[in-house]
Amino acid sequence: MCHHIPSPIYNPEGIENLISKDEIDIRVAELGEKISQEYLDRQPILIGILKGVVPFISDLMRQMSINIEVDFMSVSRPKGYGHPDLVIEQDVKLDITGRHVIVVEDIVDMGITLDNIIEYLSLKNPATLEICALLDKTSRRQVHVPVKYVGFEIPDEFVVGYGLDLDEQYRNLSFIGILQRRLV
Repeated sequence: MCHHIPSPIYNPEGIENLISKDEIDIRVAELGEKISQEYLDRQPILIGILKGVVPFISDLMRQMSINIEVDFMSVSRPKGYGHPDLVIEQDVKLDITGRHVIVVEDIVDMGITLDNIIEYLSLKNPATLEICALLDKTSRRQVHVPVKYVGFEIPDEFVVGYGLDLDEQYRNLSFIGILQRRLV
C-alpha cells in the first residue's frame, strides 16, 4: 500500500513572497502552450543556463505538447559580477547548426551575460535563436537582449526561490521571494 507523504513547505523567515507557486505554475503552463503553438512544425532545442534554470526548464518542458530536445550550458565571469569575459564551463553537447534554439534562463538582469551567450551560440549557426526567461528585470538592463518569452517582469529587488539563490541557498523554495536587505 502506497501512502502519499505531503511535501514540506519550506518558507524561511526574512523572505517576502513575490510570486506564488500557483502563479508560477499558471504562467509556466501558458509559456509552454505558447511555445508549443509557435513551434508546431519544428522540433526546438531548449538550452537551459545552469543552475538556476533547473526548476523552470523542468516544469516548462512538461507543459509543452511538441517534441523537444534539451541541453544545458554553464557559464561564469572571472573576477566577479559584471566582468566582461564570459567563461563557458559547460558547453552544449547537441549540434545546433540549422536547428531552432530557445535559450531558457531563470532571470535576465543587466543582460550582459545573456547577450554574450546569444553571441556565442549564434556562431554555431542555428536556424533561429530565441530567449525564454522566467523573470525579467528590465529596469536593470544595460544591454538589450530580445527576450521573446517572459514569465514575469519584476522590480529591482534581490529574489530567491524556484532555482534562484543567494550563495546556493533558497533554490528549493516553491515560490519566488524578495530577500530582505538584512539577509543580503
